[in-house]
Amino acid sequence: MEDIPRDLIEQAQAGDIGAFERIYKAASAMVYSVALRVTNSRPDAEEVTQDVFIKIHRSLKDFEFRSSFKTWAYRITVNTALNACRKISRQETGRQDFDTVIDSQAASVDTRGQIGHAEELDRAKAELDLRLARLNPDQRACIILREIEGLKYEEIAKALGININTVRSRLKRARLAMIEDAGSRGD
Repeated sequence: MEDIPRDLIEQAQAGDIGAFERIYKAASAMVYSVALRVTNSRPDAEEVTQDVFIKIHRSLKDFEFRSSFKTWAYRITVNTALNACRKISRQETGRQDFDTVIDSQAASVDTRGQIGHAEELDRAKAELDLRLARLNPDQRACIILREIEGLKYEEIAKALGININTVRSRLKRARLAMIEDAGSRGD
């Protein structure tokens, strides 16, 4: 997602519903994608996405351009998704992992007849989703923002409202956990 132009945000802050709809269209795929990867559940990601845009709509008037809209939206999304994960884990005690989901937006259908390659990509994506699901939600959020969304350490720290050293620590632990998981599975 490219950052939202300041004038569009200002129009939405002034109550222009059309401007807010354009912001929604520009940001909703990113919000859903991050929410899906953090929650690992389509229904939960859809609910988180709705919650995020309600929060954005309610607090947009207070957005002061201290960070980019993109960073601000990441922060709201990740925090909302992490809270949803915590709520789910409290509600579903005894559940070891969240349901594994294949992200339909990232899964590609090969129309040139390279079915074997597409199946291999699907298997690799499913394996990545399993490994991500085994991480704790805080580690998962950091890995997703760094490795999938491509944010810099400083951006992750801002988006999550944590110290940059905490980002480094969570990323290191997440990577080690994923490597150990691969080793234990014989990869």
